[in-house]
Amino acid sequence: MSDSIVTLDVTDHVALVTLNRPPVNALNRAMRDALIETFDIIAEREDIRVAVLTGAGRTFCAGADLKDRPDPGKVGAFHAHNRVTRETGNAIRECAKPVIAAVNGAALGAGLGLMAACDIYLVAEDAAFGMPEIDVGLAGGGAMLRTIFGRSTMRRLMYTGDRLTGADLLRRGIVEDALPREALLPAALEMADRIANKSPQAIGYAKKSANMVDLMPQRDAYRFEQDFTVALSRTEDAKEARTAFVEKRKPVFTGR
Repeated sequence: MSDSIVTLDVTDHVALVTLNRPPVNALNRAMRDALIETFDIIAEREDIRVAVLTGAGRTFCAGADLKDRPDPGKVGAFHAHNRVTRETGNAIRECAKPVIAAVNGAALGAGLGLMAACDIYLVAEDAAFGMPEIDVGLAGGGAMLRTIFGRSTMRRLMYTGDRLTGADLLRRGIVEDALPREALLPAALEMADRIANKSPQAIGYAKKSANMVDLMPQRDAYRFEQDFTVALSRTEDAKEARTAFVEKRKPVFTGR
């Protein structure tokens, strides 16, 4: 493991991004900048088709580093801090490649926000999830929570600082699976490998579509997706997929 606070390892079109700031991977400005840079790189690299985000050690991310709060006496400090805070999640959410969260331990506050920005959630069954900002006099991120939880649970977590486990999230249908820690990363990488073997163009359109249809009425969203289908049908990868299906072989995609 590199001594970088965010590491990037690429194997067979799969990028493994690891939060690496012991002991609990708390987010400070340097780590946020590194995450933004890493996912911007992933978005552009042609040898990467999917990413997995996890944490080093036994914690995914314990949230924002309270020692790294902006100076309230410095004019403009909070605006700058809040801007980079927003863009940390946006860099993941807007990344051109799908991102799988492999949440290996506690994901609290901003750490839960990182998970929420990902596309697919796999978690350790004993991992803890919560929004504890209320316990230090802050309000937490309802905008992030509402993408995962229903109305009542979102408010409960914000008002109480209560924590749920990975097993709780699986029972509520929020995550794809809750696994023993030792099985988590292999499962995430196996899923990433399956995605990486699809047409890169189709996956790129699928990510754009998944992000956009969240914001659109059903009628407009379906019309939007139909344009993608037309564009994809004219690609070399689509022709290869159809030919391989007829010939009963694995397709070889070129991204064209």
